[in-house]
Amino acid sequence: MGEEIPKIIIGRLPLYLRVLRRLKNEGEVYASSQELGEMLDISGAQIRKDLSHFGELGKRGTGYEIEFLIEKIRQILNINQVWNIAVVGIGDVGHALARYNGFVNRGFKVTAIFDSNEKKVGTEVQGLVIRDIKDLKEVIHKEDIKIAAVATPASAAQSVTDSLVENGIKAILNYAPIYLKVPDDVLVEYIDPAIHLQKLSYYLG
Repeated sequence: MGEEIPKIIIGRLPLYLRVLRRLKNEGEVYASSQELGEMLDISGAQIRKDLSHFGELGKRGTGYEIEFLIEKIRQILNINQVWNIAVVGIGDVGHALARYNGFVNRGFKVTAIFDSNEKKVGTEVQGLVIRDIKDLKEVIHKEDIKIAAVATPASAAQSVTDSLVENGIKAILNYAPIYLKVPDDVLVEYIDPAIHLQKLSYYLG
């Protein structure tokens, strides 16, 4: 694909994938853009426009073949493989991430967990031994990890991120309530439930 795909379109692809998998599990073989749109509260025209960036994926009068479109979107999102993930910071959020079973069937697997607390290092979470943050370099390279989740306190998040980037991490899911400074070639997604709750509470006033 030679064109630069807008980020907002890439952001909608996982939503399309989720409903397509739901339809597949219900035994459906084909789906129209209108059906997908009704499930996502997005216009069918918008879905057709989004998907047209990646070629002719549907047929007029038939719609989209669900199995084919699932595999195509998986290919586009680079999740037709399993990506190893490191979780740094094993507090409440880190524990939840390490225990979450929904990653593997979506293309991701937590293979390493780290903390700086000596009382936690050496203990296990979901069969994974908590490693000392000092072992970050060795483990990341050994496990071929390119994605990390930062679930540390805000005070430690930037230094942890610096170490991750220095050791080849190219994508970070940040749960710490702080804006991270990273090189242009490193991607960061921010997950802060409090911010989303504050957005919602605005409309309750």
